[in-house]
Amino acid sequence: MSRAADPTRRARVVGLDVARCLALLGMIATHVIPAYTPDGADLSWSAELAGGRASALFAVLAGVTLTLGAGGTRPVHGRAWAGVSAGVVVRALLIGVLGMALAELDAGIAIILTYYGLLFCLGIPFLALRARALLGLAAGWLVLSPVLSHLVRPELPPRGFESPAFAHLADPGRLLADLTFTGYYPVVPWLTYLLVGMALGRLDLRRVTTAARIAAAGLVLAVAAPLVSRWLRDRPAIGGPLRDSLEAQHGVGLRDSVIDLTLARGAYGTTPTDTWAWLAVASPHTATPFDLARTLGSSLLIIGLCLLAARVAPRLWSIAFGAGAMTLTLYSLHVVLRTEGRLDGDDLTTYLQHVAVVVAIGALLALVRRRGPLEAVVAGSARTVRRAVDPHEFRSRPREVSRSR
Repeated sequence: MSRAADPTRRARVVGLDVARCLALLGMIATHVIPAYTPDGADLSWSAELAGGRASALFAVLAGVTLTLGAGGTRPVHGRAWAGVSAGVVVRALLIGVLGMALAELDAGIAIILTYYGLLFCLGIPFLALRARALLGLAAGWLVLSPVLSHLVRPELPPRGFESPAFAHLADPGRLLADLTFTGYYPVVPWLTYLLVGMALGRLDLRRVTTAARIAAAGLVLAVAAPLVSRWLRDRPAIGGPLRDSLEAQHGVGLRDSVIDLTLARGAYGTTPTDTWAWLAVASPHTATPFDLARTLGSSLLIIGLCLLAARVAPRLWSIAFGAGAMTLTLYSLHVVLRTEGRLDGDDLTTYLQHVAVVVAIGALLALVRRRGPLEAVVAGSARTVRRAVDPHEFRSRPREVSRSR
């Protein structure tokens, strides 16, 4: 079978790779640069810019990837849906296993990949939907999933680990609780990101107006969500319980500046469940409606702007931001480099070293038009299973091309 006849091989949308590269650099920043300035009085630039946003952007782009590989603007049905779904399951399993393997390295990073794999699986039932239906579901899930999480988490065991590893398979119930509700990247509320990304993948991303509307919608969400959250937090009925909860955690008599800094720093996946007032905050990694909306907004804004920018000289963009076409490989390399004795410092110099490594490798492989090795393994395995389930699609389905020009 020729490369042109393979429906899983489509011209890349360069702007999406640029956005993926920015997400990777943001994730690296949050792993390397401390969250606070040396005096502890303010957030560092990495926490201000990338805290909660980089990982959300990854999740939104995961949704885009799902639907671009499942018909793009034309949803798949029947046997084609089964083939795509089988490929997604294989992709998810390989990514999940890789995430557990990286967790064994003890790099001091909350590895996202196992969560990411489960998130892919949750997207399978929605592969046949169009953009409008996906956006409607995402809007509803943005509101309902944090409420569901708030109700369910008191009945679940507390988070047991930073990153799921092979040893945690011995306690599947706790592992599932961590992955779905209590972990660093809880996939139940994070399904909101995936659904929005899937909706984007159903749009014609080649059009200037589409990219502009994505960016405009993102700007509105990114600005409005924290403003509304702040207004709600200033209400006595909400601000009082929040202060009580924070003082119970950190000690009585907290100054307003300390409370503001604590909320700005965010949490580690979810909020406490001692008061419903927590659902009003927009702090990073809290998975509240306002956090989801805020980070969705920044993700859409970045994606829209990247789609617009990469229309000019796309080949140059694809080389300069080539790391975005192989984020699985380069994220894994970054984790390996964070292990003790390698590039494990917590400073700007170390960050720039990580950036230099991933950008250089990405540019080199993009220049010679080669895929990242992990991407090749995962995509090849998924394609083999997809072909076995639905061989007819590979013979007859026309190739859909989505270019960023």
